[in-house]
Amino acid sequence: MRVSRHRFRGAEGNVKVSVVVPAYNEADNIPVLMQEFSKMFSDSRLNGEVILVDDGSTDGTFLKAKECQGKYNFLRVAVHKRNLGLTDALMTGFSKARGRIFVFWPADLQYLPEEIPKLVGKIDAGYDVICGWKQGRYGIKRLVSFVYNSLSRIFFRVGVHDLNSVKAFRREIVSDVPLRKDWHRYMVVMAADKGYKVGEVKVKLYPRRFGQSKFGFWRIPIGFLDLLSVKFQLSFMKKPLLLFGFLGMILILLGILTGGVAVYLRIAKNEGFRPLLYLVILLVLSGLSFFVLGFLAEAIVSVKEEIRNLGKQILVRRREASTKRFDEHKTTKPSANEKR
Repeated sequence: MRVSRHRFRGAEGNVKVSVVVPAYNEADNIPVLMQEFSKMFSDSRLNGEVILVDDGSTDGTFLKAKECQGKYNFLRVAVHKRNLGLTDALMTGFSKARGRIFVFWPADLQYLPEEIPKLVGKIDAGYDVICGWKQGRYGIKRLVSFVYNSLSRIFFRVGVHDLNSVKAFRREIVSDVPLRKDWHRYMVVMAADKGYKVGEVKVKLYPRRFGQSKFGFWRIPIGFLDLLSVKFQLSFMKKPLLLFGFLGMILILLGILTGGVAVYLRIAKNEGFRPLLYLVILLVLSGLSFFVLGFLAEAIVSVKEEIRNLGKQILVRRREASTKRFDEHKTTKPSANEKR
């Protein structure tokens, strides 16, 4: 089948949308997916690019991607020598992206690129992050997704139905949200925590055509532990003394109550119970230790905030210096009449 080589404006000029596609053993899906991207760009006239990141595939995904790169000028390809995981693949794609809006899109053809203009349209309407809300059947993963999203809404109070689907977001969010391994699932809640406006659109979910799902049982407990870790980072790590101080107060209070019981037994019953004394010492010292940990954590958080503020100041000054040099260059550049 002959494939037309559209000359998309994004390939040569100002890129508006960068679609990052992580791919692991998706060789059969790549040609069809690129055809769908070609149709989407042609119909929507978006200034865009697709960055496909082969995350250490063993089935020839990279070769298929390079073949497609020769047909579609919007496609750029990156490769990992071994499988590093979805978060690392996304970060590789983001580092190479040139667009003002980033879109995360899987390579499994369960979502079609024709949905992308809807997500981008919501960003243009004033949102900072747009999540896709899956519409369709996806087996046992539906139950897992329901539990995960329900817990996320309870923990983080983010008003979207599906945090683990396709997404579109402004470029600056990537530099403003820390992403550790497997934390791509929580990009939305971390962005919302920083004040970015979050919304959603419905996207249709299709059955997988080729290849095998990468979903495995161990993703469930890992995802839950990551959920707790992110909650800790977004709440108690901002004011760690609230957590450690609260635990310390409880332990000291229990120590005082235990000491009261020991005194009562000595005075009223004329009985001594030495293990109670040891328990009092243990509880009080543990409580004081938690208070000390809380103060140390507060000091670390303060230093971290100072470093972050310095980084922001340096970035602002660099941008101001760059703008000043650009303005000076425009001012000193000779006109066409002066050259003649």
